[in-house]
Amino acid sequence: MTELPVDQREYNRNLIAEFRASGRRIENRPLLLLTTAGRRSGQPRTTPMMYIRVDDGMYVIASNAGAVNDPDWFRNLVAEPAVTVEAEGEEYAAIARPVADEDRPVLWTRICERYPFFTDHQNGVERKIPVVELLRRG
Repeated sequence: MTELPVDQREYNRNLIAEFRASGRRIENRPLLLLTTAGRRSGQPRTTPMMYIRVDDGMYVIASNAGAVNDPDWFRNLVAEPAVTVEAEGEEYAAIARPVADEDRPVLWTRICERYPFFTDHQNGVERKIPVVELLRRG
């Protein structure tokens, strides 16, 4: 597992607490909490992250701020796609589905038109940054 700097871990803990205390919403910010099962430990791992709505879909981007490796949360959901999402005032079970290569180009273009920094992230790495759709269960 990639170790986050202590200040990043503390920042995430504080953001998670603030998000939950505010009714699972933070004004003017498309934020969600994604809980995955650790791929080795099986323990729940909650990560705050930006989400993007495109048409009827909810997506998260595994850019890892442009790092050369996929983020741990992405590797966790590849191993176990059953996740928990906290967003828009609610919490629910979901399936995390990486977007297929043939579906990615049009979706990626739409995402980058709205959030150009993802283009910079992709241009800085050799890996293809995964896009993940979160599909509500039940």
